[in-house]
Amino acid sequence: MSHDSTRFNPLSFTGRYRILHLTWFAFFMSFVVWLGLGPMMPFIQEALDLTNQQAKVLLILNVAMTIPARVIVGMLVDKFGPKIMYSSILILGGFISIAFAWAETYEELAMLRFLSGFIGAGFVVGIRMISEWFPAKQTGIAQGIYGGWGNFGSAGAAMTLPFIAVAMGDVDGWRYAITFASIAAITYGVFYFLSVSDTPKGSTYFKPKKSGAMEVTSKGDLFLYILMNIPLFLALAVLAWKLSPENMGLITTETTYAIYLALVATYGVQVWKIWSVNSHILKKPVPELHRYKFKQVAILDWAYLVTFGTELAVVSMLAMFYVSWFELPKITAALLAGIYPFINLVARPGGGWISDKFGRRKTLIVIFAGIATSFLVLGFVEKDWAVWLVVGITIVAGIFSKAGSGAVFAMVPLIQRRMTGQIAGMAGAYGNVGAVMFLTVNSMVDYDMFFMVIGIVAAVVLALIIFFLEEPEGTMTEVLPDGTVQMIDVK
Repeated sequence: MSHDSTRFNPLSFTGRYRILHLTWFAFFMSFVVWLGLGPMMPFIQEALDLTNQQAKVLLILNVAMTIPARVIVGMLVDKFGPKIMYSSILILGGFISIAFAWAETYEELAMLRFLSGFIGAGFVVGIRMISEWFPAKQTGIAQGIYGGWGNFGSAGAAMTLPFIAVAMGDVDGWRYAITFASIAAITYGVFYFLSVSDTPKGSTYFKPKKSGAMEVTSKGDLFLYILMNIPLFLALAVLAWKLSPENMGLITTETTYAIYLALVATYGVQVWKIWSVNSHILKKPVPELHRYKFKQVAILDWAYLVTFGTELAVVSMLAMFYVSWFELPKITAALLAGIYPFINLVARPGGGWISDKFGRRKTLIVIFAGIATSFLVLGFVEKDWAVWLVVGITIVAGIFSKAGSGAVFAMVPLIQRRMTGQIAGMAGAYGNVGAVMFLTVNSMVDYDMFFMVIGIVAAVVLALIIFFLEEPEGTMTEVLPDGTVQMIDVK
């Protein structure tokens, strides 16, 4: 590590800061391609004469694949390193996105959109990259800038793609807009590969000893890990149910059952993988020195389900809520809802910075108290409340949930270095599970109930944090390839 480790200087473009800026921009580009679908949807719907149901399904398909992809990409990045992974995601994702832009039939659109979901897994890659380059005491702010500024890609897409589509002036305007964005992502993928390295000069890139599942270090943790995989499959089952004849009628009953079966089978394979990577600990306990607590990972997963799940769900429904409850004009509602992604630029790095400064557990407790309170208050909203008041409370709730995402990822890299990708992948996947869960609730109940559910779930997770989460302290232990033990400070 270079000698500038004492002061954090995000305006620098040398050393580790260069890596930070190049990497948040890679994340930004992946989000432009992935979440550019939302702002382009009205154009696509009009050009191809899609029904509302068909349009909604494309939006659901867009996030479905991201759940397994974040887990798989987490494993791959620990094995192959972030440089090759980020470049591959941008290049391959860009080509899939171009194919989507020139699809002719609805089936092609649906299939390609489902495949595009893996672009959303790029997020996990940068978490590992930043944790390699920044010391523990700057992890929160560095990961916060990476996550907050990169997340802004969705706003970047909303502010540019529709204008390009209109400027092209014909029915295929949306196709050109998405194509241009995809070409930009492919080009940046190549540039990123040529410009970064996985670790600072002289540092070791620690890899897990076995791949296919996370390594755990005690019997109890093994069973907790097996249990914690269930919600990832349940969320995909809920998506299938949403598309089934009972609901939207977009897939046949046979297809629905085939998906359920495939999910059960995949979960079986996953349990077998977890078992084959970890069963040795039942015979021979792991030495205390090399242990970490999987409950830390589990609680951070649930925390991110609330923070990022809320963020994705609220950003998807906010404009509709303002229009249908307060009869605001569409443009006004869109602009007010547009404040929400902007908060990310400051709130997410802010949550990370406060964690670095005042302690990670303490910060999460305060933030989760704020999330629970603000959403429970929104749960009591009546249609005769003043609009400015409701908008104000949603912004406060947004600041808390986004700062929460920053605080979660201030702690993720401090649990076990060689598995940072997998731990980030699992937490990231849980964020998408939260989005699926809350959006499903949103499609079944009124808006006030939707807010109430988020508030209650946040209160439950707050209790988990208070009673079970531990502040990372001391050191993480990693073993160098030649067998020497290296201690990595987490303070």
